Amino acid sequence: MWRTAPPFGELLAGCGRSAVHLEMRDHYDDPDEAPRVAAWKTGYRANSTDRASWWRPWLDMVAESVARGVELRRARIVSEPVSEYTRYLYDGTFTNIAAGEQIRWLPRRKASDIALPGNDFWLFDGRLVRFGYFSGEGTYLGDEVTDEPSVAKLCADAFESVWARATPHEDYKI
Repeated sequence: MWRTAPPFGELLAGCGRSAVHLEMRDHYDDPDEAPRVAAWKTGYRANSTDRASWWRPWLDMVAESVARGVELRRARIVSEPVSEYTRYLYDGTFTNIAAGEQIRWLPRRKASDIALPGNDFWLFDGRLVRFGYFSGEGTYLGDEVTDEPSVAKLCADAFESVWARATPHEDYKI
């Protein structure tokens, strides 16, 4: 069954074992992120020793989930050379890792023979999929969730294929 997704925090709070996220875009136009992207473009970089300056609501959710035993993994399929936005993400990924998220990067050319869903997704406990929809310019348009077993299997298989080929963040160089 397909339905409008509940708030993301609710989905993550209801997760018991794993939450995996596959990102396949080279740019996201998130208004909440715009001030951080603008600061990054002028040279600002988050200070790894000043945790209070980081994006706290997201990192708090990640850390809480990891603390209760949820494995959080994110894979990013990226074009190379990478976009400016991907450089921004790369520079800030240490914050996700500090909160307990595992992150890997896969050059798009290495994903050509992997069957991928048409949209970015989160897969919770291998059974509930939340698809995020974006415009061509990267503007978030909304999301849906489904618990259809065939869709969950497609997403799980796609994620695991990407994860197996992808490079851990600490080894990926842009």
